[in-house]
Amino acid sequence: MRVNAVFEGGGVKGIALAGAVQAAERRGLTFHQVAGTSSGAIVASLVAAGYTAEEMKKVIMETPFSEFMQRSKVFDTKIIGPALRLFIKKGLYSGEALEYWMYQLLMAKGIRTFGDLKLNQLRIIASDISQRKLLVLPDDIIQYGISPLEFPIAKAVRMSTSIPYFFDPVILRKAPDKRQPNEKFVDQFVYIVDGGLLSNFPLWLFDQDNAPALDQMIPTIGFQLVGRGSGKPNQIYGPLSMFKALFSTMMDAHDERYIEEINRFRTIKIPTLGVSNTEFTITKEESLRLYEAGDKAGELFLNKWKLSDYKNKYIEHVIRNKQANP
Repeated sequence: MRVNAVFEGGGVKGIALAGAVQAAERRGLTFHQVAGTSSGAIVASLVAAGYTAEEMKKVIMETPFSEFMQRSKVFDTKIIGPALRLFIKKGLYSGEALEYWMYQLLMAKGIRTFGDLKLNQLRIIASDISQRKLLVLPDDIIQYGISPLEFPIAKAVRMSTSIPYFFDPVILRKAPDKRQPNEKFVDQFVYIVDGGLLSNFPLWLFDQDNAPALDQMIPTIGFQLVGRGSGKPNQIYGPLSMFKALFSTMMDAHDERYIEEINRFRTIKIPTLGVSNTEFTITKEESLRLYEAGDKAGELFLNKWKLSDYKNKYIEHVIRNKQANP
Protein backbone atom coordinates (compact mmCIF):
# COMPACT_ATOMS: atom_id res chain seq x y z
CA MET A 1 0.00 0.00 0.00
CA ARG A 2 1.21 3.51 -0.86
CA VAL A 3 1.52 6.17 1.85
CA ASN A 4 2.87 9.69 2.10
CA ALA A 5 5.38 10.25 4.88
CA VAL A 6 6.43 13.32 6.86
CA PHE A 7 9.63 13.10 8.92
CA GLU A 8 10.23 15.46 11.83
CA GLY A 9 13.57 17.15 12.39
CA GLY A 10 15.75 16.39 15.38
CA GLY A 11 19.44 16.54 14.50
CA VAL A 12 21.30 13.34 15.31
CA LYS A 13 18.12 11.88 16.79
CA GLY A 14 16.89 11.47 13.20
CA ILE A 15 18.69 8.10 13.18
CA ALA A 16 15.56 6.74 14.88
CA LEU A 17 13.45 7.77 11.86
CA ALA A 18 15.26 5.23 9.70
CA GLY A 19 14.32 2.48 12.16
CA ALA A 20 10.65 3.41 11.87
CA VAL A 21 10.97 3.24 8.08
CA GLN A 22 12.06 -0.37 8.50
CA ALA A 23 8.83 -1.14 10.39
CA ALA A 24 6.83 0.44 7.56
CA GLU A 25 8.66 -1.58 4.93
CA ARG A 26 8.07 -4.77 6.90
CA ARG A 27 4.33 -4.04 6.69
CA GLY A 28 4.53 -3.72 2.92
CA LEU A 29 4.10 0.07 2.86
CA THR A 30 5.68 1.96 -0.02
CA PHE A 31 6.34 5.70 0.00
CA HIS A 32 4.51 7.79 -2.60
CA GLN A 33 5.53 11.31 -1.57
CA VAL A 34 7.82 12.23 1.31
CA ALA A 35 8.73 15.39 3.17
CA GLY A 36 10.92 16.38 6.08
CA THR A 37 12.70 19.03 8.06
CA SER A 38 16.35 18.99 9.17
CA SER A 39 17.37 15.36 9.86
CA GLY A 40 13.88 14.45 8.64
CA ALA A 41 14.88 15.99 5.31
CA ILE A 42 17.89 13.65 5.19
CA VAL A 43 15.73 10.56 5.72
CA ALA A 44 13.05 11.79 3.30
CA SER A 45 15.69 12.43 0.62
CA LEU A 46 17.25 9.00 1.03
CA VAL A 47 13.84 7.32 0.89
CA ALA A 48 12.95 9.28 -2.26
CA ALA A 49 16.29 8.30 -3.82
CA GLY A 50 15.46 4.61 -3.30
CA TYR A 51 17.34 3.75 -0.12
CA THR A 52 15.84 0.98 1.96
CA ALA A 53 15.84 1.08 5.75
CA GLU A 54 18.52 -1.61 5.82
CA GLU A 55 20.73 0.47 3.52
CA MET A 56 20.19 3.53 5.70
CA LYS A 57 21.15 1.48 8.74
CA LYS A 58 24.41 0.54 7.02
CA VAL A 59 25.08 4.20 6.23
CA ILE A 60 24.40 5.17 9.84
CA MET A 61 26.76 2.56 11.23
CA GLU A 62 29.53 3.52 8.81
CA THR A 63 29.27 7.31 9.20
CA PRO A 64 31.46 9.08 11.81
CA PHE A 65 29.07 11.98 12.41
CA SER A 66 31.75 13.85 14.36
CA GLU A 67 33.38 14.64 11.00
CA PHE A 68 30.54 17.08 10.35
CA MET A 69 32.08 19.26 13.08
CA GLN A 70 35.47 19.76 11.45
CA ARG A 71 36.79 23.28 10.95
CA SER A 72 40.07 24.84 9.85
CA LYS A 73 42.88 25.11 12.40
CA VAL A 74 42.69 28.89 12.44
CA PHE A 75 39.20 28.63 13.95
CA ASP A 76 39.99 25.68 16.21
CA THR A 77 41.97 27.42 18.91
CA LYS A 78 40.32 27.44 22.33
CA ILE A 79 37.58 30.00 22.95
CA ILE A 80 38.88 32.65 20.54
CA GLY A 81 38.80 30.41 17.44
CA PRO A 82 35.15 29.32 17.64
CA ALA A 83 34.03 32.82 18.71
CA LEU A 84 35.88 34.36 15.76
CA ARG A 85 34.37 31.86 13.35
CA LEU A 86 30.91 32.51 14.72
CA PHE A 87 31.41 36.24 14.23
CA ILE A 88 32.74 35.91 10.67
CA LYS A 89 30.86 32.90 9.31
CA LYS A 90 27.73 33.01 11.52
CA GLY A 91 28.25 29.37 12.55
CA LEU A 92 30.60 27.14 14.52
CA TYR A 93 30.89 24.65 11.63
CA SER A 94 30.49 25.09 7.89
CA GLY A 95 27.97 22.37 7.01
CA GLU A 96 29.93 21.60 3.83
CA ALA A 97 30.95 18.14 5.09
CA LEU A 98 27.30 17.23 5.69
CA GLU A 99 26.29 18.51 2.24
CA TYR A 100 29.06 16.54 0.50
CA TRP A 101 28.14 13.40 2.48
CA MET A 102 24.55 13.79 1.31
CA TYR A 103 25.67 14.47 -2.27
CA GLN A 104 27.68 11.23 -2.37
CA LEU A 105 24.82 9.15 -0.95
CA LEU A 106 22.37 10.50 -3.53
CA MET A 107 24.79 10.15 -6.44
CA ALA A 108 25.26 6.49 -5.50
CA LYS A 109 21.61 6.09 -6.57
CA GLY A 110 22.01 8.30 -9.66
CA ILE A 111 20.16 11.22 -8.03
CA ARG A 112 21.46 14.80 -7.90
CA THR A 113 18.65 17.32 -8.46
CA PHE A 114 14.92 17.39 -7.74
CA GLY A 115 14.45 16.88 -11.49
CA ASP A 116 15.90 13.39 -11.11
CA LEU A 117 12.89 12.41 -8.99
CA LYS A 118 9.20 12.21 -9.83
CA LEU A 119 7.35 15.52 -9.67
CA ASN A 120 6.47 16.44 -6.04
CA GLN A 121 8.06 13.21 -4.77
CA LEU A 122 10.20 15.08 -2.23
CA ARG A 123 9.63 18.29 -0.28
CA ILE A 124 12.05 19.86 2.17
CA ILE A 125 11.40 22.63 4.69
CA ALA A 126 13.86 25.49 5.28
CA SER A 127 13.66 28.97 6.86
CA ASP A 128 14.54 32.25 5.14
CA ILE A 129 15.43 34.40 8.15
CA SER A 130 16.23 37.45 6.00
CA GLN A 131 12.71 37.67 4.63
CA ARG A 132 11.09 35.94 7.62
CA LYS A 133 9.33 33.17 5.75
CA LEU A 134 9.08 29.42 5.49
CA LEU A 135 10.34 27.73 2.34
CA VAL A 136 9.00 24.52 0.85
CA LEU A 137 11.71 23.23 -1.47
CA PRO A 138 12.11 22.82 -4.34
CA ASP A 139 9.10 24.92 -5.43
CA ASP A 140 9.93 28.04 -3.41
CA ILE A 141 13.51 28.24 -4.69
CA ILE A 142 12.13 29.85 -7.84
CA GLN A 143 11.76 33.04 -5.76
CA TYR A 144 15.54 33.39 -5.95
CA GLY A 145 15.73 32.96 -9.72
CA ILE A 146 16.72 29.28 -9.47
CA SER A 147 15.01 26.46 -11.36
CA PRO A 148 13.32 24.06 -8.89
CA LEU A 149 14.04 21.00 -11.03
CA GLU A 150 17.73 21.90 -11.39
CA PHE A 151 18.24 22.58 -7.68
CA PRO A 152 20.57 20.05 -5.94
CA ILE A 153 18.85 18.00 -3.26
CA ALA A 154 22.01 17.97 -1.13
CA LYS A 155 21.98 21.78 -1.06
CA ALA A 156 18.32 21.78 0.03
CA VAL A 157 19.17 19.30 2.80
CA ARG A 158 22.05 21.48 3.94
CA MET A 159 19.67 24.45 4.15
CA SER A 160 17.17 22.47 6.19
CA THR A 161 19.82 21.13 8.57
CA SER A 162 21.65 24.42 9.19
CA ILE A 163 20.98 24.66 12.93
CA PRO A 164 21.44 28.36 13.77
CA TYR A 165 24.86 29.22 15.20
CA PHE A 166 25.90 25.56 14.98
CA PHE A 167 26.18 25.32 11.18
CA ASP A 168 26.73 28.25 8.82
CA PRO A 169 23.57 29.59 7.19
CA VAL A 170 23.31 29.04 3.44
CA ILE A 171 23.53 32.41 1.68
CA LEU A 172 21.63 32.96 -1.56
CA ARG A 173 21.55 35.99 -3.80
CA LYS A 174 18.03 36.81 -4.92
CA ALA A 175 17.24 38.56 -8.16
CA PRO A 176 17.31 42.39 -7.84
CA ASP A 177 13.89 43.88 -7.17
CA LYS A 178 13.11 46.12 -10.17
CA ARG A 179 10.45 47.84 -8.10
CA GLN A 180 13.21 49.09 -5.82
CA PRO A 181 15.87 50.68 -8.07
CA ASN A 182 17.76 51.95 -5.01
CA GLU A 183 18.01 48.51 -3.39
CA LYS A 184 21.37 48.06 -1.73
CA PHE A 185 23.67 45.30 -2.95
CA VAL A 186 23.84 43.76 0.52
CA ASP A 187 20.04 43.49 0.61
CA GLN A 188 20.13 41.08 -2.33
CA PHE A 189 21.58 38.36 -0.11
CA VAL A 190 19.37 36.17 2.08
CA TYR A 191 20.23 33.73 4.85
CA ILE A 192 18.63 30.27 4.89
CA VAL A 193 18.71 28.12 8.04
CA ASP A 194 17.13 25.08 9.67
CA GLY A 195 13.50 24.57 8.68
CA GLY A 196 12.75 23.57 12.27
CA LEU A 197 12.61 27.23 13.22
CA LEU A 198 9.25 27.55 11.46
CA SER A 199 7.91 24.03 10.89
CA ASN A 200 9.78 21.12 12.43
CA PHE A 201 7.00 18.61 11.73
CA PRO A 202 5.18 19.70 8.53
CA LEU A 203 2.38 17.16 8.78
CA TRP A 204 0.14 19.66 6.97
CA LEU A 205 2.08 19.42 3.69
CA PHE A 206 -0.04 16.72 2.08
CA ASP A 207 -3.40 17.83 3.47
CA GLN A 208 -6.13 18.84 1.05
CA ASP A 209 -8.96 21.33 1.50
CA ASN A 210 -11.45 18.65 0.53
CA ALA A 211 -11.20 14.99 1.44
CA PRO A 212 -10.48 12.90 -1.68
CA ALA A 213 -12.67 9.98 -2.65
CA LEU A 214 -12.04 7.12 -0.22
CA ASP A 215 -10.81 4.81 -2.97
CA GLN A 216 -8.30 7.47 -4.12
CA MET A 217 -7.02 8.51 -0.71
CA ILE A 218 -3.30 8.08 -0.05
CA PRO A 219 -2.75 8.12 3.73
CA THR A 220 -0.15 10.39 5.31
CA ILE A 221 1.85 9.04 8.23
CA GLY A 222 3.97 11.33 10.37
CA PHE A 223 7.21 10.14 11.96
CA GLN A 224 7.74 12.27 15.06
CA LEU A 225 10.69 12.24 17.47
CA VAL A 226 9.66 12.59 21.11
CA GLY A 227 11.68 12.94 24.29
CA ARG A 228 14.08 15.63 25.32
CA GLY A 229 17.87 15.51 25.19
CA SER A 230 20.14 14.16 27.89
CA GLY A 231 18.70 16.51 30.49
CA LYS A 232 22.15 17.79 31.39
CA PRO A 233 22.09 21.52 32.17
CA ASN A 234 23.68 23.89 29.67
CA GLN A 235 26.78 25.47 31.16
CA ILE A 236 27.04 29.15 30.20
CA TYR A 237 30.38 30.92 30.47
CA GLY A 238 29.97 33.73 27.97
CA PRO A 239 28.21 34.85 24.75
CA LEU A 240 29.33 31.80 22.73
CA SER A 241 28.09 29.21 25.22
CA MET A 242 24.92 31.26 25.70
CA PHE A 243 24.14 31.10 21.98
CA LYS A 244 24.68 27.34 21.98
CA ALA A 245 22.46 26.92 25.04
CA LEU A 246 19.77 29.14 23.55
CA PHE A 247 19.45 27.21 20.33
CA SER A 248 19.91 23.74 21.80
CA THR A 249 17.04 24.56 24.16
CA MET A 250 14.91 25.88 21.31
CA MET A 251 15.49 22.86 19.10
CA ASP A 252 14.91 20.39 21.94
CA ALA A 253 11.69 22.17 22.80
CA HIS A 254 10.21 21.08 19.48
CA ASP A 255 10.11 17.56 20.85
CA GLU A 256 7.76 18.65 23.61
CA ARG A 257 5.28 20.16 21.17
CA TYR A 258 1.79 18.90 21.78
CA ILE A 259 0.25 16.77 19.05
CA GLU A 260 -3.42 17.60 18.63
CA GLU A 261 -5.61 14.62 19.41
CA ILE A 262 -7.01 14.72 15.88
CA ASN A 263 -3.53 14.00 14.47
CA ARG A 264 -2.61 11.10 16.72
CA PHE A 265 -4.22 8.66 14.30
CA ARG A 266 -1.49 9.40 11.77
CA THR A 267 1.58 10.03 13.91
CA ILE A 268 4.23 7.50 14.97
CA LYS A 269 5.84 8.81 18.16
CA ILE A 270 9.45 7.67 18.31
CA PRO A 271 11.44 7.84 21.60
CA THR A 272 14.91 9.34 21.29
CA LEU A 273 16.53 7.85 24.41
CA GLY A 274 17.92 11.09 25.82
CA VAL A 275 20.08 11.88 22.77
CA SER A 276 20.35 15.60 22.00
CA ASN A 277 20.09 17.24 18.57
CA THR A 278 23.77 18.14 18.26
CA GLU A 279 25.29 15.02 19.79
CA PHE A 280 27.44 14.32 16.74
CA THR A 281 29.91 12.35 18.85
CA ILE A 282 27.28 9.61 19.20
CA THR A 283 28.70 6.07 19.32
CA LYS A 284 27.75 3.23 17.00
CA GLU A 285 26.07 1.47 19.91
CA GLU A 286 23.93 4.53 20.66
CA SER A 287 23.09 4.90 16.97
CA LEU A 288 21.95 1.28 16.86
CA ARG A 289 19.76 1.76 19.93
CA LEU A 290 18.11 4.77 18.33
CA TYR A 291 17.48 2.83 15.13
CA GLU A 292 15.95 -0.06 17.06
CA ALA A 293 13.80 2.34 19.10
CA GLY A 294 12.38 3.70 15.85
CA ASP A 295 11.73 0.19 14.55
CA LYS A 296 9.89 -0.77 17.74
CA ALA A 297 7.79 2.44 17.79
CA GLY A 298 6.82 1.94 14.15
CA GLU A 299 5.85 -1.66 14.81
CA LEU A 300 3.67 -0.73 17.81
CA PHE A 301 1.86 1.97 15.83
CA LEU A 302 1.31 -0.10 12.70
CA ASN A 303 0.03 -3.08 14.71
CA LYS A 304 -3.01 -0.97 15.60
CA TRP A 305 -3.28 1.10 12.40
CA LYS A 306 -6.13 0.39 9.99
CA LEU A 307 -6.77 2.11 6.67
CA SER A 308 -10.52 2.25 7.27
CA ASP A 309 -10.02 4.02 10.61
CA TYR A 310 -7.58 6.41 9.00
CA LYS A 311 -10.04 7.38 6.26
CA ASN A 312 -12.83 8.11 8.74
CA LYS A 313 -10.61 10.17 11.02
CA TYR A 314 -9.08 12.07 8.12
CA ILE A 315 -12.55 13.10 6.94
CA GLU A 316 -13.28 14.31 10.49
CA HIS A 317 -9.99 16.23 10.35
CA VAL A 318 -10.98 18.00 7.10
CA ILE A 319 -14.44 18.86 8.45
CA ARG A 320 -13.01 20.33 11.66
CA ASN A 321 -10.53 22.41 9.71
CA LYS A 322 -13.34 23.83 7.59
CA GLN A 323 -15.34 24.67 10.68
CA ALA A 324 -12.33 26.35 12.29
CA ASN A 325 -11.45 28.22 9.08
CA PRO A 326 -14.76 28.91 7.29
